[in-house]
Formats: sequence, structure tokens, C-alpha cells
Amino acid sequence: MARRRTGPTDTVRDLVYQRDGGRCVRCDSVHRLTIHHRVNRGMGGARETWINQAHNLLLVCTTCNGWFEDHPKPSYEAGWKVRRPQLPDQVEVRYPDGRVYQLTPDGVRTSVGATR
Repeated sequence: MARRRTGPTDTVRDLVYQRDGGRCVRCDSVHRLTIHHRVNRGMGGARETWINQAHNLLLVCTTCNGWFEDHPKPSYEAGWKVRRPQLPDQVEVRYPDGRVYQLTPDGVRTSVGATR
């Protein structure tokens, strides 16, 4: 029996890759990139329709992906991680250029200013 796919579709992965410029949103690396869920998928979360939409996903390197788990406070402050019950479109994200962006489900990021 084939495993059920619980991650984002290829189309959404491509949107995230393009939106984030093929670079890690924390350190700007172009190496060993992966998709990171801002709100964790665990405990059946993959069944929520928004969990695999672009506003809940970031392109990150594997080093930063691990850093987010080891450093939750700054990760939440920067919007790289989002605590439930907040939704990812309610939390802005800091990018390496020092700007803060609002992300949308359709893969668009809109600048809302500099780091606060």
C-alpha cells in the first residue's frame, strides 16, 4: 500500500521556492534547502487545509531547520515558527534582508516594514 502524502504539493513547493528566492529565509544559504512548516503538522495537523499552503511554509536550509527547534523563542519572535491557535497569515516573518513580510496562501509576500 502506498503511503499517504502529507506534505505540500509540488505546485506549492515551487511557489515557496520562488517566493523565497531559492534561499534560506534565516541565513540566506542556497545549500541543503528544505520546506519548513511554521505551524507544526504533528498530531493529524496535515488534515487541516491550510497546513500545507504557502503562508505556512518557508524555504530553509537543514541547519536552520534544526536551529528553529533548538531556539524556539527567537524563532517565534521572527515568525519562523507560529504557535497555535494563531494562524500563519496572522504572523509576520523576518527575512535575511531585515524586512518583515506578510505571507499569503497563494505564495505572495508583502513587505510590511523593517524589523521591529
